[in-house]
Amino acid sequence: MIRVVLADDEELIRSGWATMLSLHNDIEVVAEAADGHEAIEAGAGADVVLMDVRMPRMDGLAATRELVRRSPATRVVVVPTFENDQLVWGALRAGAAGYVLKRAPALELAEAVRLVHSRDAVLFPNALRRIASPHVGTARQRLPVELTPRELDVLRHISLGESNVEIAAALHVTRETVKTHVGNVLDKLGARDRTQAAVLAYELGLVFAGTDGHPGRTALRRRE
Repeated sequence: MIRVVLADDEELIRSGWATMLSLHNDIEVVAEAADGHEAIEAGAGADVVLMDVRMPRMDGLAATRELVRRSPATRVVVVPTFENDQLVWGALRAGAAGYVLKRAPALELAEAVRLVHSRDAVLFPNALRRIASPHVGTARQRLPVELTPRELDVLRHISLGESNVEIAAALHVTRETVKTHVGNVLDKLGARDRTQAAVLAYELGLVFAGTDGHPGRTALRRRE
């Protein structure tokens, strides 16, 4: 059972989310929060938190940053009202595992919860590439440890949003081998999950997105 906390300052929104998620037997809403401070307290120890961005006392970005610091195993999905690339990028950099719009249908909301909980793929990789494009290579720090050629391959596929099964098929290796490589990539990047690895890869200029939006245009860039 996936334990979910709903954080939004509007009771009607929380009620709607709860109703939509109640249709799925593998998801249980365990608590609700009306502001960022409540979200941190209620979300610590939960599997997934659906986090509104604009809330009183503490906004969703600050709450996300503090929550993932206190409870590293908790995955946050920010739920903005509108598609705002700068806002979403800020949320991802704060530690969110993904985002879904408030107008998303019930099935999409539930699938977002399942996907970030499984930690087996990046949520909305095409959107992540678009959002990341202005930020490619903007980070000033360098990788403390070099990635091997195979780890760079795995990072590319992570950034494409591929699951371990898909990566294994693409690289002609076993799923367990991919799992090991993914773990090594996350450790070397200091990333808490695949989304954070993709964000860091873009910022460090290790991966960059093509301008035509085609997944095959995502490529690797070696650090000198």
